[in-house]
Amino acid sequence: MKKFILHILILFVFNSCGIKKSMDHKPDLSGFEQIDTTRIKHSDSLYTLGNNQLYQNDLGVWEMYLEGNALERGVAHGSLGRELIHHQEKAFMSKLEEMVPSEDYRGFLKTFVSWFNRKLYLHVSEEYKQEIYGVSRFGLEKYDDFAPAYIRMLYFHGAHDIGHALQGLMLVGCTSFAAWDEKTRDGELLIGRNFDFYAGDDFGEQKIAAFVAPNKGHRFMMYTWGGMIGALSGMNMQGITVTINAGKSRVPLVAKTPISLLAREILQYAGSIEEAIAIAKKREVFVSESIMIGSGDEKRAVLIEVSPGNFGVYEVENRDQLVCSNHFQSEAYSSDRNNKLTREESHTQYRYDRMQQLLEKEDKLNPLKAVEILRDRQGLDEQSIGMGNEKAINQLLAHHGIVFKPAERKVWVSSNPYQMGEFIHYDLNQVFSDYGQGIKSVSVSTKEFNIPPSSFLQTQEYQDYEAFRVLESKVKGALYSAKSVDEDKARQLVKLNPNFWEAWYLAGRIYYENKHYKSALIHFKQARKREITTIPDLKQVEKMIKKSTRKI
Repeated sequence: MKKFILHILILFVFNSCGIKKSMDHKPDLSGFEQIDTTRIKHSDSLYTLGNNQLYQNDLGVWEMYLEGNALERGVAHGSLGRELIHHQEKAFMSKLEEMVPSEDYRGFLKTFVSWFNRKLYLHVSEEYKQEIYGVSRFGLEKYDDFAPAYIRMLYFHGAHDIGHALQGLMLVGCTSFAAWDEKTRDGELLIGRNFDFYAGDDFGEQKIAAFVAPNKGHRFMMYTWGGMIGALSGMNMQGITVTINAGKSRVPLVAKTPISLLAREILQYAGSIEEAIAIAKKREVFVSESIMIGSGDEKRAVLIEVSPGNFGVYEVENRDQLVCSNHFQSEAYSSDRNNKLTREESHTQYRYDRMQQLLEKEDKLNPLKAVEILRDRQGLDEQSIGMGNEKAINQLLAHHGIVFKPAERKVWVSSNPYQMGEFIHYDLNQVFSDYGQGIKSVSVSTKEFNIPPSSFLQTQEYQDYEAFRVLESKVKGALYSAKSVDEDKARQLVKLNPNFWEAWYLAGRIYYENKHYKSALIHFKQARKREITTIPDLKQVEKMIKKSTRKI
């Protein structure tokens, strides 16, 4: 570790000029002064700027329409959605302050982030730098001391990559599938995915279904949040779908192309799977990622597997379904040590096997059945593994779930909470036709084809889980800060989520810190009997069993 830190410091010294270049960088702003930035507020749920608009539907999801060149789109996004951008910035920075409470450490983090991202601007296309610049004009000034608004917005687009790389684990455990031919009711391609990215409850509150008509490339939709121009889940008018799934990465030393911007480029410019592969090959990335590409017209899906030193494409043969759960499957990664470790020690193989079970149970998938699969909370063979277990397809923390029927240009997106709320239906042919007619005050969704919310939301079990999440966060914070925790909290944790290993583990930790070692041992052993998420987690439980035994 000392050598690593020394290496960082040496590189930092020799690249200080690179940081200054990054901070001073601006894209080509030709024509920026002529762009109208004045939005019209029609109501608390409707804003317009020229032909661009932002409307909040009755399920709380914002529908955004953008058109024009990069600067025009960015300015419209920023001006229309400034409150949404402010909300996301506050949520993100508050989460940072929660994770790094020391001002001194946050100061060091600011310096490190600046150094790490010193060459990021060299790996982002001029078009997307212009769009991000337009958005950044409406960022919160209070965070300019962390980084100027434009540079800060660039950083945010690499936050997904940096987070799961520097943590040494996946902060996201997304699961996705594609099915076609005999596996779907009409034989057409059907794709479903959960985007299990969690950066705090506030961060996931507001969602945007963005519909974009760029002056170059294809029209497309993506499900996103305020200020984010990168693609996480989306489909274009050529019937190409894109979803991203984080992979196990080594700790990188410099940022390159953020995965979300690579996915956005594919969404905007690929008209076929081969074109998507060609775009991915052109870009240097700094983390490992599986990108599922579907093509409604070609009626197939593939995984593009990218990493800093490797590239692979995985396509099933003689099968009509494809599953992705974060580990790589192509021949290019067959001997990759990180990938092997991921399959052996994390929850990716478990989720892969569970998804295969769910798909085998369904002969003829349709969008409703796809949503039911995305909402599945059980373990292998219907085992109860506790609510919020990362081995489940539905980990009860998803930013969103989404289902595509690309041959028909149709998509269903989830409303809050998680992927459990009502799935909203959009027909892209109809959506872009409606915006072309200047629709100003109604949702562009086709409500009669919406998929109802999960009945689980009406149960006591769901209420217990929500109470568990709040209590779990408080207990973890107290234990991390070495504060004493009342033993009543231990009893509540187990009562609220009795099948979840971590409920028993945290209860054991409370008893252990209170020097009630016998009770601690009982709870650690109960945790051991349940479905523990990862091998490192299992080792930690076993370590606490040994420590408790020695104390008795």
